[in-house]
Amino acid sequence: MTTEKKSFGLPGYEDMELSTQIIMREAIEAGIAVTVLDRGENLIELRKDGRREFVQQATKTSKDNYITPLLMENKAVSKDLMAQAGIPVPAGIEIQRDEPLGGCLPQWVGKTLVVKPKSTNFGLGITVIDHPAEMGELEAAVRLAFTFDSVILLEDFVPGKEFRFLVLEGETLAVLHRRAANVVGNGISTIRELVDSKNKDPRRGDDHEKPLNKIILDEAALGFLKAQGMTPDSVPTENERVTLRGNSNISTGGDSIDYTDVMPQVFKDLAVRAAAVFDAFICGVDLIIADYQDPESPHAIIEVNYNPHIAMQCYPYRGPERRLGKAVLDKLFN
Repeated sequence: MTTEKKSFGLPGYEDMELSTQIIMREAIEAGIAVTVLDRGENLIELRKDGRREFVQQATKTSKDNYITPLLMENKAVSKDLMAQAGIPVPAGIEIQRDEPLGGCLPQWVGKTLVVKPKSTNFGLGITVIDHPAEMGELEAAVRLAFTFDSVILLEDFVPGKEFRFLVLEGETLAVLHRRAANVVGNGISTIRELVDSKNKDPRRGDDHEKPLNKIILDEAALGFLKAQGMTPDSVPTENERVTLRGNSNISTGGDSIDYTDVMPQVFKDLAVRAAAVFDAFICGVDLIIADYQDPESPHAIIEVNYNPHIAMQCYPYRGPERRLGKAVLDKLFN
């Protein structure tokens, strides 16, 4: 792992989303003309040999049908479609905002589960309860999810490591383990001090301007610490890893660790099957595996994502960098 200063951005375009800058840099190096149509929307035009392609946020292209993102953004529908295709997904229920909770919440008390809005991204509104749930935390999780959507999902918690598979036109090109926001103790510093130190890593920034996002000790993190009997002023022992959130999104401070070369092909193929359900040109498939080294290990796909953020695979926290920008351009122009 290295933390030396490195320029991730494209000079003159650092205000744009990093994944878009990656595509632009690769295009320039390949002799593809680049025109920025809308900086704020990260919308660019690419021209080569009389051909023209429009790309937004690096992975929104003409290769995907309009219906593809609509299906993926609806987590209830996308899960049903995958289940119909024989793809393992977590069991669960759907709840409407105006639906009485008295009849459904008690059945989840004492269980492990995930509560999330039907349509959201970047881990927003998601609560992971990986211990026997109490009614109070269930109600709090439901309230949080309803602030993001009028329909929410309660799903069985699937134990194991979470991986993001990047699928491009029928092939898995990269696999990351997304480790939830965390710090490792030294026996001296408080959790707050460890977070401040980790956030100084030049790879961490805000709003996808860097490959990783800074860790924020917000209400969700404080609640997760409390469940472990800790506060931001607690001092972890040396080499003790303290997890700060239930979700592992990079957007909430998680670590990206490359597993592409060691992931069994059976799981890469499963991600490709999931992408094919939606006829997706490019997408991110989130898969939880109990033991990734065992092809027979219990596993389930918890989400498929349109417009995946590729910077975390191009510049992972740990592992080799993947030239996904070049791969996208090759598919668009070859």
